[in-house]
Amino acid sequence: APLKILGNQSQFSWGIMGIKQGTAIAIEEHLKDSASPFYLGKEYENLLDFTSKNIGNERFTRITDEKNHYYGYLYTALYLKQIMNQWKNAGFEIFNRPDILSTLYNIGFNNSHPNASPRSGGAAIEIGDKLYSFGFLAAEFYYSNELRDYFP
Repeated sequence: APLKILGNQSQFSWGIMGIKQGTAIAIEEHLKDSASPFYLGKEYENLLDFTSKNIGNERFTRITDEKNHYYGYLYTALYLKQIMNQWKNAGFEIFNRPDILSTLYNIGFNNSHPNASPRSGGAAIEIGDKLYSFGFLAAEFYYSNELRDYFP
């Protein structure tokens, strides 16, 4: 019950990965905009092309499909790849920084500013009487090996 707020039909974010509508649209736009610092190359441009005329409905259905999480994962992977590309093109590699990647996933494209000394952060999450950042907790979980038996 406490996790219902994270469900697929949340008005704030969609699907298993909590993609916001504006973020989904930005991911799609960055795939096509060769001038964008997030552009991945011609081979990615048509990866998320729509098949219907009702793009908004198709986008929502793709990301919130509870029986098929393909697009939820694909949008998330593209977001992370676009962010890593932006930072790499600016001269900074963050592919091995789950704390920074999760922070940037949490705070969005507009807050991604490549620099030599990135810090984890994002939403504050209170556990007991202590505050943690989204990025810190994500990195702690990543390094915990908690799901190693499922994802070797």
